[in-house]
Amino acid sequence: MGQNCREFVVDISRCLQLAILLEVSADKPGNVNFVSSFEGTCKEQFLASAIAVGSVFQEAVKRGVQIANCERRFNDAGLGELVNRGVREVMEWQRGGNTILGTVMLFMPIAVAAGMSFTRENSYGDLKFLRGNINTVIYASTAIDSVHLYEAIDVAMPSGLNQAPDFSVNDPISKQRLISENVSLWQVFDIAKDYDDICSEWVRNYPIIFDEAYPYLSEQLLKVDQNTAVTNTFLKILANHPDTFIARKVGREKAKEISCEAMKVLELGGAATIEGKAAVKKFDHQLREAGNKYNPGTTADLIAATLALCTLNGYRP
Repeated sequence: MGQNCREFVVDISRCLQLAILLEVSADKPGNVNFVSSFEGTCKEQFLASAIAVGSVFQEAVKRGVQIANCERRFNDAGLGELVNRGVREVMEWQRGGNTILGTVMLFMPIAVAAGMSFTRENSYGDLKFLRGNINTVIYASTAIDSVHLYEAIDVAMPSGLNQAPDFSVNDPISKQRLISENVSLWQVFDIAKDYDDICSEWVRNYPIIFDEAYPYLSEQLLKVDQNTAVTNTFLKILANHPDTFIARKVGREKAKEISCEAMKVLELGGAATIEGKAAVKKFDHQLREAGNKYNPGTTADLIAATLALCTLNGYRP
């Protein structure tokens, strides 16, 4: 790998790591940030996670470069393995448990797809090209990818994964069935798409991130400071899409109630006005009253991926 390629790989990894850091630095209600934590999980553990996953992001980008150079096939991108490796690195470097599983799941296809732009004058900021590559790489996933993803979940042990209609991660024979029935990772996520927005983004080519969150955040960044822009984008997505992490833990009706509250806060200006800031603070307190049961964790993952599009497209704080 030449010097130009090495720099290209490192640049993309830095964009993705920076996105994670920017996400956790914003004062998003109900999430770990620089001023609030949950019992057992704090900002330092998210910072460690962002650093820990960097080497795996680089490997994902390299595989994208190899695909672009016809040295690796699409179905050999190894998305499941990359997620698995990323999660294991994260768990090794901090003691806060599952910090960024959803983010890693969203980021690995982005990393591979960005690497595929190496043969196009390193234009990883071309989001239309990036999105097309994301879809191609995801659709080419395999049953082996599925097994690796299930193993990553075994390591991360996220809460609220008991609603799968088939191939439940809690069923010990699921991994055997994935192989014997040749169920690709795309197919697994297609089964889960209606109760998990990370899975839905995968199989629907990231519509929330590309079509809603990115345009809104880009506009916000032109008007207000970074923290306000990210917080308001978080409120916008939460208002439009009841958080599936919350829904799996306490029910969809409660998730809808929380989304309605997010809309009310946003209508007051969110973090951009004095009245809105007071509402954000009150909303944050309400979400934390139940520990992490009302933590809009999926929304945070979607915002991290949105920030990744921004950093890949040249945004710097």
